[in-house]
Amino acid sequence: MSTGSAGIALLGAGIFVKEAHLPALASLGDAAPPLKAVYSRSETSAKALAVAASEVLKLTQPPSIYYDGDSDSSANLDALFAREDITAVVVALPITTQPGIIIRALGAGKHVLSEKPVAPDVKQGLELIRQYNDKYRSKGLVWRVAENFEAEPGVLAAAKAIRDGKIGDVNFFKAAAVNYVNKDSKWYKTPWRTVPDYQGGFLLDGGVHTIAVLRTILPNPLTHLSAFASLNKEYLKPQDTIHALVKSDERFHGTVELTWGFPTSTKPQTDAFVVTGSKGWMSINHSWAPPIVKVVINSITEAEDGKEEVVEEVIEEPGCGVAFELRSFFDVIAGRDDGLGLGDPSAALVDVAVIQAALNSHGNLVALEHLLAA
Repeated sequence: MSTGSAGIALLGAGIFVKEAHLPALASLGDAAPPLKAVYSRSETSAKALAVAASEVLKLTQPPSIYYDGDSDSSANLDALFAREDITAVVVALPITTQPGIIIRALGAGKHVLSEKPVAPDVKQGLELIRQYNDKYRSKGLVWRVAENFEAEPGVLAAAKAIRDGKIGDVNFFKAAAVNYVNKDSKWYKTPWRTVPDYQGGFLLDGGVHTIAVLRTILPNPLTHLSAFASLNKEYLKPQDTIHALVKSDERFHGTVELTWGFPTSTKPQTDAFVVTGSKGWMSINHSWAPPIVKVVINSITEAEDGKEEVVEEVIEEPGCGVAFELRSFFDVIAGRDDGLGLGDPSAALVDVAVIQAALNSHGNLVALEHLLAA
């Protein structure tokens, strides 16, 4: 981690910050600005994050601690925002808390990388984007949404293969995310997930990942869907499962299956993504130990004798989306844009729109552009 003067702050002290953001920052070394402060809603969790950060990042000086509910104004979030040596913040707070914090950070002149989803619903997302475009973009402030699945090198390689025509024109696709969550899960035990005050519960929090991959790899945007949502485990309210038929105008169509309500931790083998084209097909799967994104491409080619033959290509990339998106963010605020378009809030809002439409479709056809224009 760099020891330069311009630094960053981590806002949020949850599981993902400790298990994903800190290791990602460590992996970047001097490519990451110095971590100068951490914030959490409680003093206890802020201190715990500062200790963890010092250990993982091997800091000679621990980050300053900021938290809510203290009469000492020098320890609150406004005090952190007032620091001129902190130029950017990474926000990983509860879904309904983030929009207000994002605006406060931008108002304080900070660049912002906020965890997905961009907002709890489309209406709030549209308002957040409007405020950013009207008040802060022209000031040179950067706001990106951290959607690590779109930043995975394996997913980007899959997108390039489709653009390069390795499977021909896309005809149809399927996406499936099958998850088992019990009451002992560390993710379920997070208070704001146990009693969610936002639509869809895990379907919004985790489902946007699946939609982001589709948004990244498919050659045209999704435009319409018809879906049913259900609740299969009472403690995963309000819903835990979506089955949707989705299309991109008259170009191609596919299915999306999302569930956090699977009955057992053992699951049948299935591909996370399959895209079928006029000249082949592609599958994408993500393994976690170690983290690897594996892409398998089967392409039809013409042999010398004029007969068709199938050529298989396998791409394996390390799962490093969080580090990739952090580095991209740090580069762009330093004036070095990689041109990949990662973290676009408007693109991330499409992911929320797909989940919102699926939750409320009840089998009716929903035009996503109408929802996004509301």
